[in-house]
Amino acid sequence: MKESVAILCAGGPAPGINTVVSSVTKIFLQNGYQVIGIHGGYKSLFAEEPVYDYLDWEFADAIYSKGGSALKMSRYKPRDDEFRKEFFEKNNVKLLVTIGGDDTASTALRLSRWLEEKNLKLVTIHVPKTIDNDLPLPEGNPTFGYHSAKEEGVRIVNTIYEDARTSGTWFVVSAMGREAGHLAFGIGTACHLPMIIIPEMFNKTKITFEKITNLIISSMVKRRLLGVDYGVAIVSEGVFHFMNDEEIIGTGINFTYDDHGHPELGNVSKSHIFNMLVQQKLKTLKIKVKSRPNELGYELRCCSPIAYDLSYATHLGLGVYRLFEKGETGCMITIDRKGNVSPLYLKDVEDETGKVRPRLVNIDSNKCQLVYRNNLHYITKQDYKAAKKYVQNPEEFDFFKILEWDENFSAY
Repeated sequence: MKESVAILCAGGPAPGINTVVSSVTKIFLQNGYQVIGIHGGYKSLFAEEPVYDYLDWEFADAIYSKGGSALKMSRYKPRDDEFRKEFFEKNNVKLLVTIGGDDTASTALRLSRWLEEKNLKLVTIHVPKTIDNDLPLPEGNPTFGYHSAKEEGVRIVNTIYEDARTSGTWFVVSAMGREAGHLAFGIGTACHLPMIIIPEMFNKTKITFEKITNLIISSMVKRRLLGVDYGVAIVSEGVFHFMNDEEIIGTGINFTYDDHGHPELGNVSKSHIFNMLVQQKLKTLKIKVKSRPNELGYELRCCSPIAYDLSYATHLGLGVYRLFEKGETGCMITIDRKGNVSPLYLKDVEDETGKVRPRLVNIDSNKCQLVYRNNLHYITKQDYKAAKKYVQNPEEFDFFKILEWDENFSAY
């Protein structure tokens, strides 16, 4: 039986998935392998009857520039006792290519160890995919999909900003990102937004809704002092990751709850929560500022990949074959700026629970400090006297006091 390569996509969509699938398919077909595309992620792979297609060149050529994923995806995370080797043996699979984020990579690591215990010679190579840019790749290496999602996010937010200017109002935007703020920071920086809130900026203090609300109002008041009656604040949904259920339920939002009694955040608009809290605080302060919520999320995941991701995802797909030739396994593929392909072994980036550690925004980096200290609008000590026109206690809205940052700190 001809040797096979199986491709699996898991987690959420990201621009460039089809480019990777296409590139892997083309190069392995060219080298005499049969290519199998698995539908339904890990859930299908270990089912009694996995759902899959044999991929040919025409299929690969038709999808390479499209958004979304031609291979159906799933977030299902199997337990070790659900792993099965029948599919691999039946189809003579020599390589399993997993395309996904940290959860997909963590499962791939567990699977590679399980296969080793079963003495099944199967190579596993992971391709890092996520619009969140939160996989622990070498410094400066993005996950594919991030730049395309950021590009689409910038297009949308620039339009929202123009609406804010035209109508003399504010928008409170929430951006995807799980526990990392890369997407919100990237979009906010590109759009010159006056307030960018990501979980990493709370590196010296606990994240609370009150602090988030005060940061947004700090920006609103500062803009008023500058004679500007509009603006956009962007908040990464990652802030929720660091809050307990009591804090979240305390917002007064009517949540649905999962089987464990936790609020189901996926069923509500995070921007609505932030905007509602801001409006409540503004009314208490008797400050008249109109603001509207805008959720930025699912519309970014299946957009068409931009040229950067088309090229990058192509190189990643071709690089899989290079690593396979070298006998690498249990790894994630990385490509540096010179185009050099290298393995990043998943065992080297796992935490004590076996989960791949996320890459967070380096808030102390020159890049971040340059933006936060020079390109946002917020209240500082120098504004206290003027700010008293709007708030009795300006210190409550002092950016550096809220975050407990050193106002005179310099990272460069």
